[in-house]
Amino acid sequence: MAVTDKDACAFYASDYHLEMIMLPYINENKNKEVYVFTQNNLEETINHFMKNVNINKETKERVLNINWKNEDENKYRTLLEDENESIIFVKGNGDYIKKVNKNLNQIKSYKNIEIIDCYSLDEVGSKTDDIRRSYRNVLMTNGKK
Repeated sequence: MAVTDKDACAFYASDYHLEMIMLPYINENKNKEVYVFTQNNLEETINHFMKNVNINKETKERVLNINWKNEDENKYRTLLEDENESIIFVKGNGDYIKKVNKNLNQIKSYKNIEIIDCYSLDEVGSKTDDIRRSYRNVLMTNGKK
């Protein structure tokens, strides 16, 4: 993989698939705050997913307490006030990911945050290898590679 300052990326086939990829990573990073910057509201899909997944109550509550709505301004404000280490998932089309990353990179210069850009396979198609090479890691259901 190429040397880059970009943390990680993920590729997903549907919102449910992305949530399945995110869940183990959120669970293994219990000491970090999680933010989901998303172009579309994921509240309905995450609620449905959490009803059907067999995980402990504590993890389920933690996941459901994440803001899964597309409320970027509120999330930026909360992130700036948050003193904890954070994992930030950015989900949307290429332009949305670039815009959010531009703002997050300013914050990253003075806060300990990890950014994971999430790309739809339908949108990126055969460009997954090119995108993957511009990141240090790829998040998959079995962890970062």
